[in-house]
Amino acid sequence: MAKGNISVDSENLFPIIKKWLYSDKDIFLRELVSNGCDAITKFKKIALAGEAEADESYKITVTVDKAAKQLIISDNGIGMTAEEIDKYINQIAFSGATEFLEKYKDENDHNSQIIGHFGLGFYSAFMVSESVEIDSLSYLDGATAAKWVCDGSMEFELTDGSRTERGTTITLNIAEDSTEFLEEFKIREILNKYCSFLPVEVYLESTGEKKDDDAVEPKPINETDPLWMKKPSDCKDEDYKEFYRTVFMDFNEPLFWIHLNVDYPFNLKGILYFPKINHEFAGIEGQIKLFNNQVFVADNVKEVIPEFLMLLKGVIDCPDLPLNVSRSFLQNDGYVKKISNHITRKVADKLVSLHDQDPESYAKYWEDINVFVKYGCVRDDKFYDRVKDAIIYKDIDGKYVTINELTDGKEKADIYYISDARGQSQYINMFREQGLNAVELPTMMDTHFISFLEMKNPDIKFRRIDSAISDIADESQNDEAADKALTDAFTAELGEEGLKIEVQRLKNTSVPAVILLGEESRRMQEMYRSYGQQFAGMADMFKDEFTLVINSANQLIQKLPSLDEDSRKLAINHIYDLAKISHSPLDAEHMSRFIARSNELLEKLL
Repeated sequence: MAKGNISVDSENLFPIIKKWLYSDKDIFLRELVSNGCDAITKFKKIALAGEAEADESYKITVTVDKAAKQLIISDNGIGMTAEEIDKYINQIAFSGATEFLEKYKDENDHNSQIIGHFGLGFYSAFMVSESVEIDSLSYLDGATAAKWVCDGSMEFELTDGSRTERGTTITLNIAEDSTEFLEEFKIREILNKYCSFLPVEVYLESTGEKKDDDAVEPKPINETDPLWMKKPSDCKDEDYKEFYRTVFMDFNEPLFWIHLNVDYPFNLKGILYFPKINHEFAGIEGQIKLFNNQVFVADNVKEVIPEFLMLLKGVIDCPDLPLNVSRSFLQNDGYVKKISNHITRKVADKLVSLHDQDPESYAKYWEDINVFVKYGCVRDDKFYDRVKDAIIYKDIDGKYVTINELTDGKEKADIYYISDARGQSQYINMFREQGLNAVELPTMMDTHFISFLEMKNPDIKFRRIDSAISDIADESQNDEAADKALTDAFTAELGEEGLKIEVQRLKNTSVPAVILLGEESRRMQEMYRSYGQQFAGMADMFKDEFTLVINSANQLIQKLPSLDEDSRKLAINHIYDLAKISHSPLDAEHMSRFIARSNELLEKLL
């Protein structure tokens, strides 16, 4: 028997401390099961090298013994000698993993890489345990079983063990403040979270279970060969859809997906799904799961996965990233940035490919994916540069067009848009009658997006369809005196301070008046309101710049001077309210007056 104090090298202490400070408490089970998977992977490599006889099956078993207050993790991997336990556990020295990989490395064998390192994460077991025991038997011929016991202090005992089969058993004597980890459902939940796709079969057992002679053969809790690890050519559409339903519990079919399978210059695998996201981006919660050699690491790690891609759903497996690493490391690591850039490029290439090769399907997807694409452009210039020619817009006839088609290839142009097809129907009709076009931009994201596009293309300006009438006005000369009389009459009757009134001859003679709203002030209001309640007050700084445009080509307007005073006042107020209704709904008070006035006008017809 040997006794001693655990030797902690100061430079190796920091990763342990960070694990305790920044990880969830349940991560200890991920670490221990991952170590078991490492042990099996190492043995497989040794067997392939002809230095040991391979097994027919490999597995990790997690046993909950509530009565004994123990949680037991057992594997049939490489095992350890007493000397190795002393080296890799007592000294908390991580060099052993480097030594092993150097000896058995195979640069072309990415599927059997070591997940973690010898000893790495083992001490997380003490987060939930009063004491921890290791029983291990090495694969080496003539090896003697070894048993290690530590009560959480820096002291340990290392004696001969009783294990008779190759592998390692770790027994956690659960502390009083962690008894939730003696519940089978809790352990199953943790294993499902972290180990659902581990490359070695993992079984969960409970000593309290009643065994039935006719009991069904136990099944592993994990899928050892997940879809993202397969070649895309070996996967069918239904495979991708079933994986999506199972992993994300989303029974709406994804629109399409990208299967990432990269071996050089880095190892990266994964699948990204485009779900239906045709509502405001602020309410969208995507989910991209980051894995390391099939071990779950975290959801939505923005240092690895570009932020805008988190509107999607999917899995990314980066074997070359450590299981536990600080975000400051990820933010400053050039390798991580290369991975992030590669993922962005693959997504952009997929969109462009769809647009160019299957424009009909792409147009069907656009209503669902346009918020994602626009958000991605605003957040990532490189993404915008790649997809800018694949950005399409629905026009007033429901046809999808590009910027070049809207501007006829002109470098300088105004592009009119609609934010509310129903509320702006009168303006749409006027545009359609004049053979003019506009595009639908109905979401709050569009307010940010068109400002972004104008910054990228200073000679292109977006104007809401109700912000200008130059393209629907008749250029023939107006009667200045008559126009002034109309302006004075409306100003005197309406009495609204700050309301701008002007007279124009519109090509559409059926409309007596329209309301125009200043583009810049309206856009600033919408942007500030989109930032949340704390900015709502700032939106009020930008007052609505309404302009009432009186159509001098309309017959009713032309007859106003000949009406008696009462009828003229009724007509002016009604024309104004009609123009406002065509722009936006009236408030309750104005609507009541409008209805009363409508009834009065009808009575005059009798």
